[in-house]
Amino acid sequence: MKVIVNGKSHDVSAATLEALLAELNFEGAWLATAVNCEIVRAADRPARHLNDGDSIEVLSPMQGG
Repeated sequence: MKVIVNGKSHDVSAATLEALLAELNFEGAWLATAVNCEIVRAADRPARHLNDGDSIEVLSPMQGG
């Protein structure tokens, strides 16, 4: 299936958001995720199914000032 992750198209086999993060080597409890502009909590990632054409954002907090 094709999905867009952080603005780039990817062909993936993952069916859930949690599996997608593993497939694309995103690691860390600090990640924030959204699917089609809807925030997905870490606890909900295993149950969040993906569809062809979904747009996923994976963000990490930044420090600075």
